[in-house]
Amino acid sequence: MIRGAHGFVENQIAAGYTARVMSLPSFLSAAPEVRLVNAFRRPFENAVATARTCYSARGIITSEDVGADAVTDPAEKEAAAGRRDALARSIYEAGHHTTLQHAHFQFALSNVSRQFLWSFLHSHPFYNSEQVSQRYVEVKRGTYAVPPMPPAAAERFTACVDAQMEAYHALIEMLTPIAAAEYYRLFPARKKISKHRKDVKKKAQEVARYVLPVATFAFLYHTISGLTVLRYWRACDQYDTPLETRIVVGRMVEEMLAVDPLFKAILEEPVPIEETVEARLLAGMAAEPSSAAFREEFDRSLGGRVSKLVDWKARNEEVLAQSVREVFGLPASRLSDDEAIAWALAPERNRVFGETMNLTTLSKLSRALVHPSYTFRKKLSHTGDSQDQRHRMTPASRPVLCTHLSDEPDFIMPELVKRDPKAERLYVETMTRAWECMSALRAEGVSAESASYVLPNALAIRFTESSDLLNLHHKLKARLCYNAQEEIWRASVDETQQIREVNPRIGKYIGPPCLLRWMSRSTPFCPEGERYCGVPVWKVPLENYERVI
Repeated sequence: MIRGAHGFVENQIAAGYTARVMSLPSFLSAAPEVRLVNAFRRPFENAVATARTCYSARGIITSEDVGADAVTDPAEKEAAAGRRDALARSIYEAGHHTTLQHAHFQFALSNVSRQFLWSFLHSHPFYNSEQVSQRYVEVKRGTYAVPPMPPAAAERFTACVDAQMEAYHALIEMLTPIAAAEYYRLFPARKKISKHRKDVKKKAQEVARYVLPVATFAFLYHTISGLTVLRYWRACDQYDTPLETRIVVGRMVEEMLAVDPLFKAILEEPVPIEETVEARLLAGMAAEPSSAAFREEFDRSLGGRVSKLVDWKARNEEVLAQSVREVFGLPASRLSDDEAIAWALAPERNRVFGETMNLTTLSKLSRALVHPSYTFRKKLSHTGDSQDQRHRMTPASRPVLCTHLSDEPDFIMPELVKRDPKAERLYVETMTRAWECMSALRAEGVSAESASYVLPNALAIRFTESSDLLNLHHKLKARLCYNAQEEIWRASVDETQQIREVNPRIGKYIGPPCLLRWMSRSTPFCPEGERYCGVPVWKVPLENYERVI
């Protein structure tokens, strides 16, 4: 394990950088914690070594070669260090950044908000995170961020968030009997087995979490390359969480420099938020609010769906078929479009779809699936979208959140809440209180950034998402499972139905893992083991899909 850098980092980092990070205002609650727990040995010199290897006639160049470890003469060693840093700056400035992707850094993060995770840390494809799940782990009272604000405003903020936490625990109690009735209807034999009570409770808290504030803390492992650390710092000053982002990313950089100060040679300062394209565009817009009109226009365009197909390539099926023939050097007279598509997508032929691991990107035939593509307009809750965005290869244009907000509550309500009038009443009251608190904070001069932390997980997020078929197929396979998060499941059903309408020869091969495994004759059909939903979904036509709990 690598020791934390705090306390001696001033000796490792340029004074200007240190002053910038250390002068940031702190959160009023527990400060974000960042620890570097795993890293490459000599990561900066490794990047230079990989660059030099590209032009080496004598084989692999090592970090020891770059660092001139065998050199004893101080002057010669200093000259070697100068050449190392000059080469690093040269290839960095030229944009040859793949060398910086070899070395990775694994951080353990605690006391970071769900708002920060959604807004910044998980808003791009080049990372891996394993974080505590609000679906399966009950949230403790008082575990939330309080952004900087005057004492009276902070008191208002904490009172509202504490009420959200209480509503969360109350909803778990209210919803547990409803979840239990449905669960034991599916699994009557489990009613007398005490260990399954926790499964029922998890279903209840999965729904209750919608009232939790986006300020709620998370803890996680987060692994990124050296290049991504540098990108984080350069781009950290942006909407919607610039303060928390600068604090967390600043500490990541401190930790990295503590183990390898050589990265200072290519570390650029953050782009100021006022110089970002988003800030410059907003500065030129009229001051009158337009979010309500936007929301109405967007929701109307969905036509009652969670996810609406708004664009696709006109010749998806034909291009896919031709691509399959190209892989094997076959003319159309030897392999028809229907047969080519079946070989690419039918699990009984392409047995890749019955594998435990996703091997499609390594299969020559399956890579033909990158050519068809689809674009969807979607509306999910903040917590639902936080799961959706973890599918990093189905990217989306997510909003500058502060431009979507108004004083009017704007939220998603889970189906289970609607089954109990008392629970629904508490849910709506909690939503109303959160928006009233946000509006009051703004009226008291609190920034949009800080005030937004009081909003609930249920907050509606509107965006557009696009994907090629290869990566969308993988996502839909995972999210059509009845165990998937409710909103993503509903969006995935919408998307599959619409793909079947416009591209039936492709759409008929999209389904949940149990269906694809059944088609490929891979057993067991359901790979979930004890988590089996209780429904033989592989026998259920898509038009008859019905979410249970």
